Amino acid sequence: MSGNGDSVGDDGAVARDVDRSPSERVDVCIVGAGPAGGIVAAQLAAAGYEVVVLDAGPRFDPGERAQQMEDTLRPGSNEPIWDMGGERDAYSASGDRHYPLNAARVKGIGGSTLHWQGMVMRLHEQDFELDSALGVADDWPIDYDDLRPYYAAAEEELSVAGASDNPFAPPREEPHPLPAFPPSYSDSLFAEACESLGITTHSVPNARNSEATAEAGACVGYGTCKPVCPSGAKYDATRHIDRAEAAGARVLDRVPVQRLEHDDAGDRVTAAVYATPDGTEHRQEAREFVVAAGGVETPRLLLLSESEQYPDGLANSSGAVGRYFMDHLFAGMGGTLDEPTRQKHVGFNTTESHQFYDRPDGSRTAIKLEFLNYAGPAPADVALGADSFGDALLEEIRDVYGTHIAMGALVEQYPRKENRIRLDPTRTDDHGNPVPDVVWSLDDRTRRAIERANEIQRSVLEELGVDVGWTVGPDNTGPAFHHMGTTRMGTDPDESVVSPELRTHDLENLSIAGSSTFVTGGAMNPTLTIAALSIKAATHIEERL
Repeated sequence: MSGNGDSVGDDGAVARDVDRSPSERVDVCIVGAGPAGGIVAAQLAAAGYEVVVLDAGPRFDPGERAQQMEDTLRPGSNEPIWDMGGERDAYSASGDRHYPLNAARVKGIGGSTLHWQGMVMRLHEQDFELDSALGVADDWPIDYDDLRPYYAAAEEELSVAGASDNPFAPPREEPHPLPAFPPSYSDSLFAEACESLGITTHSVPNARNSEATAEAGACVGYGTCKPVCPSGAKYDATRHIDRAEAAGARVLDRVPVQRLEHDDAGDRVTAAVYATPDGTEHRQEAREFVVAAGGVETPRLLLLSESEQYPDGLANSSGAVGRYFMDHLFAGMGGTLDEPTRQKHVGFNTTESHQFYDRPDGSRTAIKLEFLNYAGPAPADVALGADSFGDALLEEIRDVYGTHIAMGALVEQYPRKENRIRLDPTRTDDHGNPVPDVVWSLDDRTRRAIERANEIQRSVLEELGVDVGWTVGPDNTGPAFHHMGTTRMGTDPDESVVSPELRTHDLENLSIAGSSTFVTGGAMNPTLTIAALSIKAATHIEERL
C-alpha cells in the first residue's frame, strides 16, 4: 500500500488505500466527524459548498456490527470494540476525582454516537438563565426561544421518536417526527409505585426509529444499544457523513489534526495541519474552519495551536479555552423484586420524570429521573457464563435473570473555572503532542442533588417492595461522559470563546460546533442541543460564505 494507506486490522475498521493529500479550493474544513461535524458537513455540502472533513480515527465497517455485538456479549471480553486506547488516546486525570476519559470515547467516523444510548431531550427554559432566575452559574447569550426552531430541525435530522406527554418539558411547535416507543413492562411496575407517591412519569424521546424510514428500519430490540446497534435503527453520525459525501464532501479518516495555523495578523485561520498514517504532515487550506472534536479534543487542539499572537492557545485571549469543564453525574439504585421484571428486553429508557428538574432554589442542581430497562444480567450473560447445560441451565437463567430492577438519574454540574481540560507536558501521544489532562472535582451543590436523587429512588423502590442491593451516590458516583463547557459561548470576548453565532471572538473564520460551547449543561443528555447548535453554526457559516 502507499504511504497514505491503512494496514488491515481486526477492530472492525475498514482497511483502504486512500489518497489523503489536501484538497484545493475548499470552502469549509471541518475537524471531527461526529454528530456536530457530520451535521455541519451535510448542511454545507448540500448547499453546494466544497467541504473537507478530517477525523483522527478510522472508518468502521457497519457490516461488522453483528460480530461486534457478539464479541461484547461474551464473558471476559474486555477488548474495546471501537479501537480506543493506547498511545494515540493517552490522557491524564490530575483532578480531585479520577476521570476515566477513554471509558466512553470513540475516535472515528461517527464519533461517540457509534455507542451512545440515543436519548435526546431539549434543555429546559430555565437552563439558559440560571443567573437571572436563581443567581447561580451563568446565563447563556441566547434563550430557549432562540434555539427553538433549531431544536425542531435537529429532531427531524435525528429522526427522533417521542410524544408530547411531558408536562415539565419546554413548549414545542409540532410533534416529534416519529411516534414514541411504548412503555416497557417494568415501566408499568414503576408507574403504579410513582402514582402512589405522587410522581409524574412520561415517555423518553429517542434518536432511534420506532418506525422504518428511508434511511433505516425500525428498532428490532437487540438490546445492546451500548456499545453497538447492529440493525442501524439507532441514529449515529455516519448518516450525516453519508449525506455529506453524497453531496460532494470529502471525508478523510485517520488524519489527526496536529494544529491550526493563522495569518500574520492573527485574524484568520489559514490551514489545518494534519498527519496521515505514515506520519506525513499536510496543510488543508480553506475559507472557513469548524472545530467539532468534542469537549476534550476541541480545547486540546486550540491549546496545541499556540503561536506568538496566541501564546496561551488559539482563540484563547479570554483564558477560557479548556475552562468550565462540566459533566453529568450519575445517581442510581437497584435490587431485586420477588416477581418478573422482564429487564433487558429493551436496551434504552422508555420512561422518565422531569418532576425534580427545576431547582427549587440555589441549594441543589437539576435532576432527571430515569427508570431503567437494563438492570441485572441478560439471559445471554447468564448462559454464556454458566457451567450447567440443558434443564439445569434453564433453571439457572430463571433464577438469575428477570427479577432485577433499577433506577438512574442524571444530575447537573454547574460550571466552575477550576474544572478544566489542559495539556500535560509530561506525557505525549503517538505524534509527540502533550495529552489532555482532565482536572475534575465534585462540589457540595452537586452532591446534595445526588443525595436528593437517591432519596427519591429509594422511596420508589421501597414502594415497589424491592430488595435494594446497590446504590450509586455521592461517594461512588461517576460521570455520564457528556463533555461540556470548555469553549463556552458568550457576548464578552474577555469571558468567553465563541459568540452566539458559534464563531470564535478572536478569529473571524473559525467556528466551534459541539457541547464545548455550552454555558451550562442542565441535566439533559446533550446530543439534541449539540445538533441544534450545529445547525445554527452551519447556517451562520452559510451567511458568511
